[in-house]
Amino acid sequence: MSTTGRNAISTDGAPAAIGPYSQAIEVDRWVYCSGQIPIDPADGSLVNGIEQQTRQVLINLGEVLRAAGCDYSDVVKTTVYLSDIGNFMAMNQTYSQFFIEPFPARACIEASALPKNVQIEIDAVAWKREAN
Repeated sequence: MSTTGRNAISTDGAPAAIGPYSQAIEVDRWVYCSGQIPIDPADGSLVNGIEQQTRQVLINLGEVLRAAGCDYSDVVKTTVYLSDIGNFMAMNQTYSQFFIEPFPARACIEASALPKNVQIEIDAVAWKREAN
C-alpha cells in the first residue's frame, strides 16, 4: 500500500485507461473499479451486440478484480450504464452468469452517451476478504 493509503491497480488483462484515471484504486480492503467498456484488450477492438458487450465488460472487470486480489464474489456494488434501457433484459441475462447469491447491490441507468459509443459500461466496488 502506498504512503497515501491508496494503491492503484493495473493489469494488461483489461483495456488500459483512456483518460486520467486508474483501472481501480484500493483503499484499506475496498477496491473501487473504474467503469469498463467492451474493448477487447488483445487488439483494442469493440465487440458488437448487447450480450457480447456485457460479457466483454464483465470479463474486463474480472481481470481488474483479479489484479486487486479479488473475484466476482467480492463485489458488493455495481453500477450499470446502458445507452438504451430497452437492453435491460438482455444485459441482465448475461450479467447473471457472472455473479452468484448474494448478488451485489446494483443500480442501472440509461446514459445518453457512453465512451466510444458503446452500449454498456459497468463499474464496481469490491471488498477484499484478506488484507495485503
